[in-house]
Amino acid sequence: MISQDNPFASPSELPYALPPFDRITDEHFLPAFEAGLEGHVADIAAIAADPEQPTFENTIVALERSGRLLNRVGSVFFNLAGSNATDRIQEIQAELAPKLAAHDDALYLNAELFARIDALYSRRDELGLDGESARLLERHHTDFRRAGAGLPETDKQRLRELNEKLSTLRTQFQQNLLKDTNELAVVVDDVADLAGLTADEIATAAEAASAKGQEGRYALKLTLPTAQASLASLEKRAVRERIFTASISRGNRGNESDNNRIIADIARLRAERAAVLGYPHHAAYVIADETAKTAEAAVGLLERLAPVAVANANADAEELQRYLVADEPGAVLKPWDWAFYAAKVRKDRFDVDTAELRPYFELNRVLIDGVFHAAGALYGLTFTEREDLPKYHPEVRIFEVFDADGSGLGLFLMDYYTRDSKRGGAWMNNFVDQSGLLGGKTVVVNVLNVAKPPAGEPTLLTFDEVVTAFHEFGHALHSLVSSVRYPTFTGTNVPSDFVEYPSQVNEMWMLWPEVLANYAKHHKTGEPLPAETVGKLMASQQYGEGFSTTEYLAASLLDQAWHGLGADDQVDDVQAFEAEALAKAGVALESVPPRYRTTYFAHIFSGGYSAGYYSYIWSEVLDADTVEWFTENGGLKRENGDHFRRELLGRGGSIDPMEAFRAFRGRDPEIEPLLKRRGLAGA
Repeated sequence: MISQDNPFASPSELPYALPPFDRITDEHFLPAFEAGLEGHVADIAAIAADPEQPTFENTIVALERSGRLLNRVGSVFFNLAGSNATDRIQEIQAELAPKLAAHDDALYLNAELFARIDALYSRRDELGLDGESARLLERHHTDFRRAGAGLPETDKQRLRELNEKLSTLRTQFQQNLLKDTNELAVVVDDVADLAGLTADEIATAAEAASAKGQEGRYALKLTLPTAQASLASLEKRAVRERIFTASISRGNRGNESDNNRIIADIARLRAERAAVLGYPHHAAYVIADETAKTAEAAVGLLERLAPVAVANANADAEELQRYLVADEPGAVLKPWDWAFYAAKVRKDRFDVDTAELRPYFELNRVLIDGVFHAAGALYGLTFTEREDLPKYHPEVRIFEVFDADGSGLGLFLMDYYTRDSKRGGAWMNNFVDQSGLLGGKTVVVNVLNVAKPPAGEPTLLTFDEVVTAFHEFGHALHSLVSSVRYPTFTGTNVPSDFVEYPSQVNEMWMLWPEVLANYAKHHKTGEPLPAETVGKLMASQQYGEGFSTTEYLAASLLDQAWHGLGADDQVDDVQAFEAEALAKAGVALESVPPRYRTTYFAHIFSGGYSAGYYSYIWSEVLDADTVEWFTENGGLKRENGDHFRRELLGRGGSIDPMEAFRAFRGRDPEIEPLLKRRGLAGA
């Protein structure tokens, strides 16, 4: 029984059921989880033991309504575990991981419950269900079957053991990575070592060092990918090397945060679980439920693109090598040199210096006059900041989102600044899901890792950070405009190789002339980004695609290598396996390392992208084709946005994703727009 003083005991009375963050403390989580688990177990037991014959309402809809307390506490806890983790939250997370895995197994391996679902599924054509309800029945049947509900009890018991171990290992990986990333921040004593950085970047580094108790020094924090933004600007080669070395060392230092053994164990256990479920390897199991359908199809796309991408990267490397030796005769191009000299090439060839763009990309203007402006023009949305609502961290901002008719759609939270309690990368999560059945409207957060400037100074974004802001808001839009009945289908609850598609489409508006002119203004003078600069920026867009495509493909193929292992395959040396996998795939370029190396590849070892990192480029096929459609049809117009929203964005998972694409585009996707965008026409 949960105390009524616990903020999770009853639904929030705040607007849109926003969690009452001002009342929630770390000590509320465990009691709420315990009560939530107990309540969900009771819900499931009641459904499974219902003496009435199974109906769609008393079985499938009842499942959709079950576990509300567990959902309330889980949505808050796991958001905070990623964005504002305290020591206590990490302790609770480690304690909960095996319990939650066991709970999921108790649900999906429940023979009586599956029998009811299976009985409904066997006569689904007789039930007179509408399209979304029929799809929901099919979705639940598939989820239970894929979880092992139809297997013998001995296999179910082994699945329980495997899932419990995997949940613990994934949590350990995540916590190790956060700790090692914080410890490996590069600290320098002499400001001269930061030559090439702007004054505000140097001030930020000074404050970061001071926060670590190292007054008078300068700390450069690491972001999640291998490539670090500062490598494009830092003039001292030795400092660039230190940063790169720190980046690739994460989880691979032989210390208490080392992830090598954890990774090998995760891969082995996933392979065994796949075998128990009847699949040759984990990749086959995962992708069977995605739009790609087979690992061979996913890998086939990657392998088609790799040779041309590598050829382009090698050609660029030759040019960068010439720039390097002009500065340092006899030097050989290394990974820590690439971004620095690529910036020089871009400056010489296109007269574009991306560092000089930052004064035009002030955070608040990018958000209000860029991201929100595009959403207003396309979908008729408006945004009002709500400073009266409680936040989980003082740096969070909350906006109420209104539809074109003035009705409230939900709340959008933005949490943009990096801190030691936040994991690396950028992501979107829901605190509350839209659902007609439950009456919920969306409460969604975008989390980024932008360096916080000194007090009183503006937050000036890099070009890539502006891209990320538009991208993550694309995910938020997917949830905010969701219009489905069942919570299973809300917003981004779509196959993982489809989920990135709407967010990638939203990136297009960053450089759309009307949008760019509205937000890209100098933070001091208010002068717009010069038209000449915009033209040069557009002309330079394809430069560097060899590098970016190769580093992405290397990570994706590495993911497939780890998850293409069979149950009998044994990996004793993680680093050797990685090197061999990259070489075999033809993407082992010394100067172009994978976007994520194995020991800090959080997407696949602690996140939800195991065997699914290919989904970014798979989704980009749809994205590039969609951008072409918008361009052909007049671009930033309400009728275009409304069409995209009606046929695809608002449908969530309530319709087959490729059917939604065809309804929007009028045909199947074509790959040519992607090849053209990335300069891979020979692929």
